[in-house]
Amino acid sequence: MRLIPAIDLKGGRCVRLLRGDFDAETRYQAHPLELLSKYRDFGADWLHVVDLDGARDGVPGNLQLIEQLAQRAALKLQVGGGLRSSSALAQMLDCGATRIVVGSAAISQPEQVHQWLEHFGCERVMLAFDVRVDAGGTPRVATHGWQQQSDLSLWDALQRFAAGTLKHVLCTDVARDGALNGPNLGLYETAVRRHPEIEWQASGGVRDAADLRALAQAGASAAISGKALLEQLIPREELQPFLPNA
Repeated sequence: MRLIPAIDLKGGRCVRLLRGDFDAETRYQAHPLELLSKYRDFGADWLHVVDLDGARDGVPGNLQLIEQLAQRAALKLQVGGGLRSSSALAQMLDCGATRIVVGSAAISQPEQVHQWLEHFGCERVMLAFDVRVDAGGTPRVATHGWQQQSDLSLWDALQRFAAGTLKHVLCTDVARDGALNGPNLGLYETAVRRHPEIEWQASGGVRDAADLRALAQAGASAAISGKALLEQLIPREELQPFLPNA
């Protein structure tokens, strides 16, 4: 399993939200370009970038900064947030993203997303599902920057896509995101058991190296971490087993 550092962008700055709440924002002084270099030096080979303005507004809002990150050619970028049209996807790829992350559109326009997967390829298009686990233990999908909650389960959402269509899927437990209370291991264990053909990326709750080891044991192919890395909660030497170039 690889660790993929995450940078969330809002108004050109690096921020983190607590449980997807735009009113619960923490701003960080580090510039995104500085973080890119730092994570490259740690040994990461990918960087996960979320355009929060795009996720909220439906159109990319930090394109210039994302292009600057890509031009450094230090890490491969997977970028999401507001990518809900063919032109937005093409524009992000033109900016230098290696992989584009499609979230809300996978729920609202699955037929269109099918076409994107066919046109751009399953290596370059990853679906992202943000979920809240209901009282019965079923993960229900949230959309539009976590602001809208649907009754659709994660499992039903995946059934909209034909077998073999998807290769990379990112799943975030919104209740864990930015909370540093540990990942939802049961969610990812179930996801891997139900869909072993998918390379699952886990997001939300990572706080220490033990969480990374547990996610690897659960079968995740990658773990996304933002806040724990920004706040330097995990010693660099403990990250090395999960960073390909360390």
